[in-house]
Amino acid sequence: MGELIDAAVGFPGVAFTSAMAVVVCFWLLVAVGLGRADSFDEDADLGAAGLGGMPVAVAVSLLVGTGWLVSLAGSVALAQTGWAGLAHAAGDVGLLVVAALVAYGATRVLVLARARGPRGRADPSPRDFVGSVCTIRTGWVDLESGRAEVAAPDGTVAVVEVRQDPSAPGEPLAVGGSARLHAYDTTGAFFWAVPCSVALAPGRPRPRPARTTEDPPTGHAPTGPADGPWPHADCA
Repeated sequence: MGELIDAAVGFPGVAFTSAMAVVVCFWLLVAVGLGRADSFDEDADLGAAGLGGMPVAVAVSLLVGTGWLVSLAGSVALAQTGWAGLAHAAGDVGLLVVAALVAYGATRVLVLARARGPRGRADPSPRDFVGSVCTIRTGWVDLESGRAEVAAPDGTVAVVEVRQDPSAPGEPLAVGGSARLHAYDTTGAFFWAVPCSVALAPGRPRPRPARTTEDPPTGHAPTGPADGPWPHADCA
């Protein structure tokens, strides 16, 4: 155990250990809803490095994690050689280069494997998610920002941009809550979301059951939330 700790805090392992600490903190923030897995996709493009095709945070995490493991294993192996002075320094530098190359190669293989995966069905359109129930993944949703995880009818799961519809009644959407995606804004590339206790879209009537002898006579429409512009919907 002591050898692993020495390898993690010594050169060259410390370079990857520092980066690994940042990666772990980032994914912890994502896990509690204070960050997004695709936070860096708009600011960085790894396509030129041959690592495009997956979120930047995922690719970097694979790079750092693989490099960290290789550097730890290599540092422990170098410690057993008994090298000292210039020979040990050269070994450390060589290990740093090897760890970086192995990390890049492994990540590159995973990117290519993902790109060559089965393509039996086309990518879902945003319209496929309209009407679906989503789970809020950010601390809150307002008129300017918000993220939610949603599954399309075909089982495809995605994280999408959402905004809470200001005309819909209900409590503000918060992390872990459920909502319906009732419309897609093509200009802003986001979905309008409403709490599950309200309807999918204004003016979309809920199917009425067949008339029975207990129904009110013609000309006397039933009253209640279902007659308003936002009839209630079942989120189950």
